[in-house]
Amino acid sequence: MTHRREGQVKPWVTPADLLTALRLPLAAAFPFVHGAAWQLAIVGAVAASDFFDGMLARRFGESRTGAVLDPVADKFFMVVAFLTVARSGLLYPLEIVGVLARDIVAALGYVGAWLWRRPMALPARAGGKAVTVLQLLTLVACIVASPHVRPLAWATTAVGLYAIWDYGRAAARAGAHR
Repeated sequence: MTHRREGQVKPWVTPADLLTALRLPLAAAFPFVHGAAWQLAIVGAVAASDFFDGMLARRFGESRTGAVLDPVADKFFMVVAFLTVARSGLLYPLEIVGVLARDIVAALGYVGAWLWRRPMALPARAGGKAVTVLQLLTLVACIVASPHVRPLAWATTAVGLYAIWDYGRAAARAGAHR
């Protein structure tokens, strides 16, 4: 199935979208996988799919499906994964909220934009990418019980707060130009 935009025919679902969709069952499986090796394998597969789906989307064009599915899959995996590793007790609940702050605020922003019928597409920004990398590193540190878990969590929180500010500023500018 396809949709038309500016004279082009684009598929509703692209190979990048299928790669993105792979993160949803990986997220659902994560809480039930036991052993660091298996959890690390899932984190690696999620990171690889995030990298390659972005590369494919940039190269061949992003679909509307992918524009919605990619951030949903990312946030769903991070929330499930951090709630799962929370059982280890390596991070305090406040630290988990901090690590997920950017995702929580983004989800609230999506819902707010939808409720007020003011959808806005914001391209990925450097701060958001940095948060994702730090989240993955923090997750790996939790899985292997690294002594660096807490410093990574606080670094992720700090960069996440910057990303929230940066995305908020970009959204305000984009809204002003409507």
